Amino acid sequence: MIKRYRTLLFGLSLGFILAFTAIHILDSEITSQVVEEASKLIGIEFTQAEKDSMITELQNYRNSYQNIRDLKLDNSVPPALNFNPVPSDKTFDKTQQPNDWDIPADIDLPKTKSDLAFYSIPELASLIQQQKITSVELTKFFLERIEQYDDTLEAVVTVTEELALQQAQKMDQEITNGNYRGPLHGIPYGLKDLFAVKEYKTTWGAAPYKDQVRNETATVAKKLEEAGAILIAKTTLGALAYGDVWFGGTTKNPWNLEQGSSGSSAGSAAGTSAGLFPFAIGTETWGSIISPSNRTGTTGLRPTFGRVSRHGAMALSWSMDKVGPITRSVEDAAIVFDAIRGPDGKDQTVYNLPFNYQPDTDLSSLKIGYLESAFHSDYENRSRDSLTLAKLKELGAELTPVELPDYPVGDLSFILTAEGATAFDQLTLSDRDDEMRRQGKSAWPNLFRSARFIPAVEYIQANRARQVLIQKMDSVMQEVDLYVSPTYGGNNLLLTNLTGHPSVIVPNGFTGEGQPTSITFIGDLFDEGTLLGISQQYQQSTDFHTKHPEYFNN
Repeated sequence: MIKRYRTLLFGLSLGFILAFTAIHILDSEITSQVVEEASKLIGIEFTQAEKDSMITELQNYRNSYQNIRDLKLDNSVPPALNFNPVPSDKTFDKTQQPNDWDIPADIDLPKTKSDLAFYSIPELASLIQQQKITSVELTKFFLERIEQYDDTLEAVVTVTEELALQQAQKMDQEITNGNYRGPLHGIPYGLKDLFAVKEYKTTWGAAPYKDQVRNETATVAKKLEEAGAILIAKTTLGALAYGDVWFGGTTKNPWNLEQGSSGSSAGSAAGTSAGLFPFAIGTETWGSIISPSNRTGTTGLRPTFGRVSRHGAMALSWSMDKVGPITRSVEDAAIVFDAIRGPDGKDQTVYNLPFNYQPDTDLSSLKIGYLESAFHSDYENRSRDSLTLAKLKELGAELTPVELPDYPVGDLSFILTAEGATAFDQLTLSDRDDEMRRQGKSAWPNLFRSARFIPAVEYIQANRARQVLIQKMDSVMQEVDLYVSPTYGGNNLLLTNLTGHPSVIVPNGFTGEGQPTSITFIGDLFDEGTLLGISQQYQQSTDFHTKHPEYFNN
């Protein structure tokens, strides 16, 4: 009998999603006493006759659970249910305008070579386009940065040097032949190591998968290759997209090497901040772009759910996972987002809608909201956030107070853990979750085990409540074009991840200890153009994004 036999007495309540974690107990008898004990977990009482009547059906359920487990479904298989973040009667502009990226013509190589590490994408693009530097030279420069600094930072799982140099040589040949793909032509980047790249390990940051090689390349990597970008590194993530602790260590915050970078897009944010690559790709389910961007002083875009294909990416929550860029400026984020957005015919949740970047929008022409109660609460970054609001007013914005729906948002968070436990069903059943470094009560192994006792009925009820939340949030967004929030203001982070709204996080100052702080802009569904445009105007009126961690400035 395996170690989780003790779960038998609690695993039999009605509608549990794969209610048992033991796999060798199918002959154990289900009695009315077992039903009574299990019903305590769901807070419902049944009469003796009701309990007796359930037994046959519960046994049938349990047999079906085991038959489905025996299929050993891979993490890449999605459920036959797609989350739709679009409220009823919502319509979108479907006209794509040309996005004219302003590539400067007067950029020169820096006198101090290390300064190249913090050039923007348009600046690097100018150097490449004018052939002041080759893609191979630029790629080797960043590969050397990784070799120099990553033992300290722990932001890279795998250096993809051979692939990178092949891609760079191809881009240089195309430039020679007069073929220029656009602003990402020849620009190196890092890719969060939950995205598959053929012939390279895809570790998901976790010991049970540290030698895993998946025979595919993720869509986001393919799209970036088509845009001309050069993959130089697969970046660390907290194991199975949680935090900054991975099987090889803890990714550090470049501004404070005694501190972790936060996660789960830990290496993507830390490496971009430290100048190991010009930009990186991250993912977010509940804060995994926002949190490390806040910690490392980077700019992060969490796009609308359904904007970027997740094909080839590790699934944690099919209804909440999103893919977005982590960069050093809003303009860089817009350029990268434009390259990776759009359907691929594989991720069926992706919409084909335009992205019209609007960095010159008159702020006075928009309704810009701010979460009044959040800004007025007592929190650590209040003074700097107040200066952000003042700066927006200085730029012409008329700020409108708004409040998020009064709704039990926190009670819907088990949607994530239910889906995560399903995505990693085989990890739990095989006991390989014991190989994970983090084993505390809040770590994935325990959360996945606990989630197996979430009734299917309650999971569906939570998603019905989520639909109500989507409609309520749409009512808020009808009042404003976008709104500003303290990065961790109220329940904004969870709420907007549940509803699928896009978010941009930008640095807005530094603490007395020199730690970056941030502010968050939230836009309407599929309106990243306005959201990024206004965020860009705010960022260009400050210089916080031009500061870099001192240790990596050499």
